[in-house]
Amino acid sequence: MASKFGRIFTIIVISYLVSQVTCHSKRSIDLIAAHSLISDTRLPKEISPNSYKVKVQPFPEEGYFKGEVRINVTWQESTDLITLHAHNELEISEKDIAVIQFMADDESEKLSSSPMLPSPIKLIKIERVPKKPLIVLHMEKPLNRGSQCEIQLGFAGKMYNDTSEALFRHQYIDTVSGEKKWYVATHFRPNLARRVFPCFDEPALKATFLVSVARQKHMTALSNMPLINSEEIENQPGWVWDHFEQTPVMSTFTVGFVVSEFVYVERNKTEDDKDMGLDIKVWSRPDYLDMLKNVSDKIIRSLEILQDFWGVPYPLPKLDCFALPNYQATKPADNWGLILFKESELTSKKTWHISQELVYQWLGSLATPFWWSDAHINNALNRYVTAYTTLELNYGYETFNNWPTTMLYSIYYEFSKRYPHGKTTAIKQDSVSAKTELVFRMLNYTLGESTFKHGLQKFMTDRQYKTFFGDDIWAALNDQANFDSVLPKDATVNAIAASWITKDRLPVINVVRNYADNTVNITQKVYLRERPHDVPDQDKLLWWIPIVLVKQNKLDFKNTTPAIWMQKEKTVTLTDMPGSDFFIIVNPEEIGPFPVNYDQQNWNMLSNFLIHDKDRLKIPVNTRAKLLHDAWNLAYAGDLCFDTALDMTLFLKHEKEYIAWDPIFTMIDHIGRHIDSPEIHRKFQIYIRDILEPLYIELASESKEGESDGKAHLRSTSKTFLCQAGYKPCIEEAQAAFKKWMDSENPDEGNPVANQYICPVFQWGTKEEWEFGLQRIINFPPSRKQNERTYLLKTLAGCPLDSWKIERLLNITVLETNGNFSDNDVSLIFSMLAGRARGYTTLFNFLEKNWFTIKTK
Repeated sequence: MASKFGRIFTIIVISYLVSQVTCHSKRSIDLIAAHSLISDTRLPKEISPNSYKVKVQPFPEEGYFKGEVRINVTWQESTDLITLHAHNELEISEKDIAVIQFMADDESEKLSSSPMLPSPIKLIKIERVPKKPLIVLHMEKPLNRGSQCEIQLGFAGKMYNDTSEALFRHQYIDTVSGEKKWYVATHFRPNLARRVFPCFDEPALKATFLVSVARQKHMTALSNMPLINSEEIENQPGWVWDHFEQTPVMSTFTVGFVVSEFVYVERNKTEDDKDMGLDIKVWSRPDYLDMLKNVSDKIIRSLEILQDFWGVPYPLPKLDCFALPNYQATKPADNWGLILFKESELTSKKTWHISQELVYQWLGSLATPFWWSDAHINNALNRYVTAYTTLELNYGYETFNNWPTTMLYSIYYEFSKRYPHGKTTAIKQDSVSAKTELVFRMLNYTLGESTFKHGLQKFMTDRQYKTFFGDDIWAALNDQANFDSVLPKDATVNAIAASWITKDRLPVINVVRNYADNTVNITQKVYLRERPHDVPDQDKLLWWIPIVLVKQNKLDFKNTTPAIWMQKEKTVTLTDMPGSDFFIIVNPEEIGPFPVNYDQQNWNMLSNFLIHDKDRLKIPVNTRAKLLHDAWNLAYAGDLCFDTALDMTLFLKHEKEYIAWDPIFTMIDHIGRHIDSPEIHRKFQIYIRDILEPLYIELASESKEGESDGKAHLRSTSKTFLCQAGYKPCIEEAQAAFKKWMDSENPDEGNPVANQYICPVFQWGTKEEWEFGLQRIINFPPSRKQNERTYLLKTLAGCPLDSWKIERLLNITVLETNGNFSDNDVSLIFSMLAGRARGYTTLFNFLEKNWFTIKTK
């Protein structure tokens, strides 16, 4: 018992201190999907591959595969060792290994068409390197530079159905026949080809591939390229080899194939279609095919946009996309010409899943990062082009038009910490990639879309079928910018980009106007939110910052050419500002990823214009959202008064766009959790009801057919926050729904109340309603799903504002000997209480009041 209450004491103290000191660490980071940098053993550079002939025979029901690979290689330097990647679990029979050298015929070596005669090379040792995915072939003698050989290896391995990596198999139920069926597929990104066949498994070591796949006759095989022919396998009745055309040069991670009983749907062409000369098919299990009829239209439209963007045609003759049941990878498998999706990704109304994988057909497959250290730049540019393509498509615009605001909020938070990323590599890599994406967006605005697009087209033309370094992208943009004369003197794109992507920080600029002489003084410094602001060497951190400026007397948001670049300068001064009756906006549309602070008079003019002026909508919604977000970020950082930040929210009474509302929902939640004074909390709730009620009435309580996802989300979110603020119609609606549960004959059999109603009832309802919820937890039958009980307990503890409800729960769970609550329940209750000011204050007071009783127990 003593150890239990020792843990309770520790949890209470830690919860209280965490809530007081580092409360904003609870905000989630929505960027975690990073391609972390790969630490890998590099292969020696003496030998490089020219081509592969890969034959694989998978046995889906038995769960294994076998095959052989022949690799044509060239000696770049003299060596007697051949080193290949081969996973430790991959079985390689030494008797199936051979190295054949091609030697010129002495009698005809002077002729340009001299034939190459095969000559076996003796191997003296075959070594599997311990704890490394390497196999080393030791030859009897070294071969000289320019020598050519064919390396022949047989291999075998297992296929797993609990992962979607390397060569995997998954089972599904055919709903028509009721039979269990298997399919086999590959996912080699980033370096998993070595799990299936020995190879030079590095992105820079590109080669051509001739792929052959064995299948049973009732199944279909597809690979990167179209089928050449099929042949029956001798001594294996019912089996067929499918041989595919040779690929262009490509990296091992883009090789792929699928063996299945899936069927496909082709695009219904119209008279307006452009003939791309491309065979596009979308595959799925037969009973799912009707869900995919419009997918090929999305694919073809995305491809048209991307071909125009890159200035390079889609490089392969065909594209097959699969909707795979039970596919478990977090990302689609973007094999070249053969893309694997989860079923839900292809049937979603959103198109960015499709666009993103199509971007990889160029950026990743056609032009490939030399090594994974450049993967974050590849990923960042892919994300930018994906957003561009998605917005160009105009499919579900409002489901994607909050780009890039959501991402901006997250990286502002992450890079403003005293210790960004902590020890989490995945967060760091994705944050860096997200910031680099915003740098591309900034360059698109400041260089001009034409310059930016032509620069990337130059890059893709130069690097197609090759590899690239990150600097190659900046160099191509720089060359185009110089050609178009859009860069300031002594500036380079590389220097601009480096000032942003080499720092784990972001800047904030302070704009202070001198209204007497119509000038403005602009300074930059590191943006920090967590206190104390004692980051080492922060005064030395400077950026290339584009100062794009809009004046109230000329509200032109289309001209994004910088008035000046802060060339790693702390301070610049601009003249010719408008008079004291007109505001200015710096960094409109969030052109660069940095917040902007103004002098108090300029903030006041911005607030008054948005609240009272009939022309308020001349400020675009992204800029309105930016002004709100900047004000609150600066207030949290201690650089702006909170009353100014609150004044900036008052125009929301007239606001209907979700993008503008998004930052304020975050603010309401954050502030509301940390107001402990009942009097102040009541005033805060009145403020929430005041700004949200007009929006909720405008949207109406029920959704309308054909309305956008953004409007539906805005209605749902506004209702949630109104309920939390005690909006009477919402509370009455929740209580009416809750009463049906209370009036049921056996309330422990199930919960008929929608989750959205439970928290408002526990927060604002009667003592009887709250006690009813407590009894449902105590009497919860083991036959029901335990996650329902967990949700009920979380809301019972985390939603109430009344101290007596919290104390009642603590008396039962901590003081009384009650077997209905476990240690895990107590920990969950403490966690929920620590998330709100009233909760952790009541918890701490409860501990102080009952300490001797708890200590005695």
